[in-house]
Amino acid sequence: MIERSIYNEDHAMFRESVKKMYAQELTPYVEEWETNGIVSREFWRACGNNGMLLPDIPEAYGGGGLDFKFNAILLEETALAGTTGPAFGVHNDIVAHYINNYATETVKQQWLPKMASGEAIGAICMSEPSTGSDLKNIRTKATPVDGGFLLNGSKTFITNGLNADVAVIAARVGDDSGARAISLFVCGCDQTGFVKGRKLDKVGNRSSDTAEIFFEDVFVPQENMLGKQGEGFIYMMTELPQERLSIAISCQAAAQHAYDIAVDYVKERQAFGKAVFDFQNTRFVLANLKTNLQVGWAHLDACIQALVDGKLATHEAAAAKLWHSELRCKVVDDCLQLFGGYGYIEEYEIARLWRDARVMRLYGGTSEIMKDLISRSI
Repeated sequence: MIERSIYNEDHAMFRESVKKMYAQELTPYVEEWETNGIVSREFWRACGNNGMLLPDIPEAYGGGGLDFKFNAILLEETALAGTTGPAFGVHNDIVAHYINNYATETVKQQWLPKMASGEAIGAICMSEPSTGSDLKNIRTKATPVDGGFLLNGSKTFITNGLNADVAVIAARVGDDSGARAISLFVCGCDQTGFVKGRKLDKVGNRSSDTAEIFFEDVFVPQENMLGKQGEGFIYMMTELPQERLSIAISCQAAAQHAYDIAVDYVKERQAFGKAVFDFQNTRFVLANLKTNLQVGWAHLDACIQALVDGKLATHEAAAAKLWHSELRCKVVDDCLQLFGGYGYIEEYEIARLWRDARVMRLYGGTSEIMKDLISRSI
């Protein structure tokens, strides 16, 4: 990995503390989480105790009061540890920011400190069975009643869906079509009528719990609406660049991890009387991957700095999500090929990394949607 200039000594110290904590609290449990399909709540609380949750949320709400680069380090180190389990990209980078940026003071005080401690885990409820990337056409309804709203509808592909204690929910208020009727709400997942459905049986990312969610006359107080009524779609478009950059960060680090373990393997594995690394084709494949990873880190750092400076445009975030998710799939696939038949055996980590990679070209908006967004800026 090339030397990176966007991080200072404070960031380096934080990274080391994350590595040490992961060695004790994460690495020994990855296989257990993969089998159970969910990360233990004890791990989330351990992260809270170690100051790893909500690093860039103000200290007044229990956060670290730091910059997004600390969030990025968490995403990188989680992927470099070879797991997709703890969905910090959802909890830290999405849910906490919606609440911090648009919620009332009462709601902020109610949920952000608990999210910072690991007592409450966050989920974002946008995708629906009939509506994936097309957020303008969500069908979940929020019907005005005395003192608030009643939510009815369903969501799917909800990361942290089973573990979640608090959710940000996109719903339609009134009969207007398209984006004009969409509003956002904060809801405790223990509310009457908030139903957690089945845990979805995914191809990869198995330790990250993903579920269906159903709303059956869930009462949400008026003060739990985020911002103004009808502004939900605008808020989503405002927050999506950070969400997509978070995905890009995880993808880049996961690609690096796949490359690292592949290099170790081909230098140890013998074929035809010599190490697999000694074949010219192996060295050329690795040289090409190393070059692409080097370019990827440089591009990623530029995007991270742009976000911290408040200058990352929507189309730039879309480009980052597109490029790094496609890179991840390419790198992991080429690395698996170097393992030969063993790459397709579950006991080898590269097999899990290969399974986990594929969803990133769908998650947070498909590659095709990213291309459409980028094309609008041309």
